[in-house]
Amino acid sequence: MIHLLMINAAILVAIVLVLWAISVRIGDVSFVDSFWGTGMALMAIASWLHGPGSHDSALATILLAMTCAWGFRLGIYLYRRWHREGQDPRYERILRKDREKGRFAFAALTKVWLGQAVLLFLVSSPAQAGIIAAGDRPDVPSLALAGIALFLVGIYFEWVGDLQLVRFRADPANAGKVLDSGLWRYTRHPNYFGDACAWWGIWLVAASVSWTVAAWTVVGPLFLTFTLTRWSGKPLLEAGLVRKRPDYAAYVERTSGFIPWPPRKR
Repeated sequence: MIHLLMINAAILVAIVLVLWAISVRIGDVSFVDSFWGTGMALMAIASWLHGPGSHDSALATILLAMTCAWGFRLGIYLYRRWHREGQDPRYERILRKDREKGRFAFAALTKVWLGQAVLLFLVSSPAQAGIIAAGDRPDVPSLALAGIALFLVGIYFEWVGDLQLVRFRADPANAGKVLDSGLWRYTRHPNYFGDACAWWGIWLVAASVSWTVAAWTVVGPLFLTFTLTRWSGKPLLEAGLVRKRPDYAAYVERTSGFIPWPPRKR
């Protein structure tokens, strides 16, 4: 398995270098976010193409379908957002000093693209290893069915949450307001909650292939959940929203931060 994962890593690095060159040419790395999901889907495809017996394995094909459904949808969504809104202020802040000192190309590679590639490979490890380890197994264990069910819950929260947010922002009357209806009434981050459920579901399917695979790839969903809830996801986003939207503090007081729950009474 290790040599096949190394092939995947080489493919990922090659793609990242091409995208880095494009980002240097246009002077903007913001579209790196759209590669987060797309890259994971590509890693799943690579694993399925060169995995032994993957074409005849129900589990391998299920993992491929799950990862591609999650990854390509997210990639398209974030690419369209970047194309519509332009450069992300977060990356502008990260690279501002390097741009001023003429080190934009090197900083874009080391601070953005390579780091993203490492984390992408890590988080998607359950899908990659699960597909490769599945061999030609035709069965679908009950644990895999539980993983699929959890994945579908995640997909629902992520897809519907993003759709509700897009529609909310498209209405000029909502400028500066806080979305607190639909799924957003029960969690401040339905899309983040959906992401976590989707990848824990993928991990459960991989665990049904092999507990050895499950043991060393659990770092993927663990790290993703930590990122969404404690690092660059919820904390970073909410810090900006509290400053920009006066009603957001009250929304935080009554609404669950991650796991969906009925809003607290004022």
